[in-house]
Amino acid sequence: MATLNTIIVDDEEFARSSLYFLLQENCPQVNICGIAKSVSEARILLQQYEIDLVFLDIAMPGENGFSLIPYIENTNATVIFTTAYDQYALKAIKANAIDYLLKPIDIDELVEAVQKAAKQHLLKTNASVKTGSLKNLETDLKDQKGINRLTLPIGQGYRVVDVDDIIHIEADSNYSIFHLKNAEKATVSKVLKDYEEILPEDRFVRIHKSSIVNLKYVKEYSNKTGLLLLLINGERIAVSRRRTSDFFDKLKLYAASQNEKS
Repeated sequence: MATLNTIIVDDEEFARSSLYFLLQENCPQVNICGIAKSVSEARILLQQYEIDLVFLDIAMPGENGFSLIPYIENTNATVIFTTAYDQYALKAIKANAIDYLLKPIDIDELVEAVQKAAKQHLLKTNASVKTGSLKNLETDLKDQKGINRLTLPIGQGYRVVDVDDIIHIEADSNYSIFHLKNAEKATVSKVLKDYEEILPEDRFVRIHKSSIVNLKYVKEYSNKTGLLLLLINGERIAVSRRRTSDFFDKLKLYAASQNEKS
């Protein structure tokens, strides 16, 4: 069993101590090298130890958790954010395939997150991909203009794609198949709902239980025999009856926004 040199970063004493004891009792592969109550203390720990795993609180006074990202980028550490609910931050974290735990922390979810981190450590997950994910997250959080890139877990690795390159996403049981520009595809072991919650609502519409489309790539639509979309890549996709109204509403708003830009 690989040992994960770990630090906990959280400004709340109860949160620090409770996570420490949960890890001690349930995650034998974790070696806690230090506990920090601020980003400045965490920076010192990152310099002192070769860290594999960081439990990082988001909301802290002074510098928040995201201030530590540039320093973690210089290591090969995996980050697990520990946070109370923050809709936009969680959306950005999910988009970049970075793990998180909601407070109060559930033991089963903690164990699962640590096991995933240990697996990544054993597989020596590409450091440049981890760094890219953290940088994308940093950019998304600074801009607050929406998600621009997704980090897709594919097989034992990851692939970063631009949101603008996604034509549509198709559900296949517990998998999602991304249809991209240049006739490329990417199959991801996540369900469609995960991406429905992440992707920008002004451009991406769930039109069927098994389909999300990017309005940018809708070429034509016809309702002669039920509403059918023709996408720019030549694929035809049906819109379910109960989602038709929502599709038209979002299509009108999208068209209006494009007219304003031109």
